Amino acid sequence: MYVCICERVRECEVRRVIRRGARTEDHVGDACGAGTGCGACLDRVADILDEELGAAVPAAA
Repeated sequence: MYVCICERVRECEVRRVIRRGARTEDHVGDACGAGTGCGACLDRVADILDEELGAAVPAAA
């Protein structure tokens, strides 16, 4: 599924760049282009960041 229509960036690409170190919407944009066009996808990019980074943080015991 496309996250960013302007730059034709798929969700899997956004997740990949986050897993490789992107930590903000700007980092994601620099790495794959998502969010660098009209900006309508930035909320979805932020949601994916939260999902991926939340999954990377171990739950408190």
